[in-house]
Amino acid sequence: MKAALVGADGTLLHEARRATGRERGPDAVVETILAFAAELHAYGVEHFGTGAVAAGVAVPGIVDATNGIAIYAANLGWRDVPMRALLAERLGGLPVALGHDVRTGGLAEGRIGAGRGADRFLFVPLGTGIAGAIGIAGTIEAGAHGYAGEIGHIVVRPDGPDCGCGQRGCLETLASASAVTRAWAAASGDPDADAADCAKAVESGDPAAVRVWRNAVDALAAGLVTALTLLDPRTLIIGGGLAEAGETLFTPLRAAVEERVTFQKLPHIVPAALGDTAGCLGAGLLAWDLLSTEVSA
Repeated sequence: MKAALVGADGTLLHEARRATGRERGPDAVVETILAFAAELHAYGVEHFGTGAVAAGVAVPGIVDATNGIAIYAANLGWRDVPMRALLAERLGGLPVALGHDVRTGGLAEGRIGAGRGADRFLFVPLGTGIAGAIGIAGTIEAGAHGYAGEIGHIVVRPDGPDCGCGQRGCLETLASASAVTRAWAAASGDPDADAADCAKAVESGDPAAVRVWRNAVDALAAGLVTALTLLDPRTLIIGGGLAEAGETLFTPLRAAVEERVTFQKLPHIVPAALGDTAGCLGAGLLAWDLLSTEVSA
């Protein structure tokens, strides 16, 4: 877990990290979050003379942000956790905002990161899976039911691998960091090889690595063109572990997207700027937005 004290302008004032305690069960994760938040609040009092005036938390899975409930997070074993109420109680009644992890990271990238100044952007992190955050005029579109931006489940290869969502050939089964890791481990014969190793092998000209990388980039480009056809973003921000390959990813990706577009306008395709701090910075922005909403109301 990553947490931060964030100023009203998005400035990172203090950052800390903790293990989730997931091995001790879902209730332990909740307690770790609550204790971590209380610790951060106390740090603010000690070092800045005042505690936080609001809290924001970003969690994976399905989130009911309106009611402050983490509905489902498979990797944490959560169902219907009333995170807002629990945090507010632990923090003495502070206002609490709850958000989806990718959309929250996208908020930070759009407002203070790689998408700063863009009126329309799409943030796509390539990690264990692939998700997306749709940015419109400084806010993130969650959709009518909280599922907007799930680009990882666009089917790009109907005869492709089975996906945990029940479909076949979803984008994340072919172009996520996990997918590249699986493909390169098989192609290289090294079960410990990962996506970063594949990128290094591509840079050295290994033909097997080049094939694995090209397959992932082609699938990613197909999914992104579908997204930009629907959303017409001005800026397309690519983050996550796979983006750490730099131009080894971005040069062929820009070319593959450009080859596929016809009438669509090409967005600026740029790497994310905030790295793994995007989520906690975005959570801070959610908290400040919540305060602004309460003041205006």
